[in-house]
Amino acid sequence: MLTYFAFRAGNARTIASIVAVLLVVLSGSVPSQAQDELSSAERCLSANLNASLGAQLPRTAARLKSGEPLRIVAIGSSSTVGLWVLRSAATYPEVMRRELARLRSNATIQVINSGRVGDTIPNNIARFQRDVFAHTPDLVIWQLGTNDVAWGGRPDEGLKRSVLEGVRALKAGSSDVVLMDMQYAPQVLASGSYSTMEGIIIDAAKQERVGLFSRFALMRNSINAGVAQSDLVTFDGLHNTADGYDCIGRALARAISTSAR
Repeated sequence: MLTYFAFRAGNARTIASIVAVLLVVLSGSVPSQAQDELSSAERCLSANLNASLGAQLPRTAARLKSGEPLRIVAIGSSSTVGLWVLRSAATYPEVMRRELARLRSNATIQVINSGRVGDTIPNNIARFQRDVFAHTPDLVIWQLGTNDVAWGGRPDEGLKRSVLEGVRALKAGSSDVVLMDMQYAPQVLASGSYSTMEGIIIDAAKQERVGLFSRFALMRNSINAGVAQSDLVTFDGLHNTADGYDCIGRALARAISTSAR
């Protein structure tokens, strides 16, 4: 009888040991498998956990803390419109709104998409009165620069002055301001002037002490981290895919939330 129970106990210990080994093996493989199954948007976000605007957003912070509605206007060109995605819910401004609402669950957030296909910086500024100021925003996201270089434009001192004047006009309306720079995409990189345009946007943000959301750096970081360029950029070599817009919108919302504390 004792021999029988000893045999059963030995089997139980063996089975337990096998189960323990299997659990260790599985626990080591699951994270790797889960990592492989992450969407391109999630991998893009993981590569940009420290994305920052480099400036505070006092008006936005006051609205979020008081519980008053926060109104955001996104002005720019076709990547603000969300070219090549079929639903407005997939555009970066709408993704940003949803993520900001998730992060600040007590906030009421309204986003007005004032993008227009083909716009340049002068085109944007010409629309400020109708498509920005008329909405009395608390925060303005100005996506700029792409069409000023992607189609052969050469940014100069005149364009730099226009950007500075545009930022000052937005600030004069008492709005917080965030500049969003160009895409890290083949059509932009093919231009001999993209670095000049980048410099203009960066300098304007620093000089006027407004936020800068570097879409250029975000996309470059993601590609350097192993995200395929084709997962973020569409067939035209310029506009974002749905995953690209998703990553941009969510990363921007997180940066806004951090800067509005």
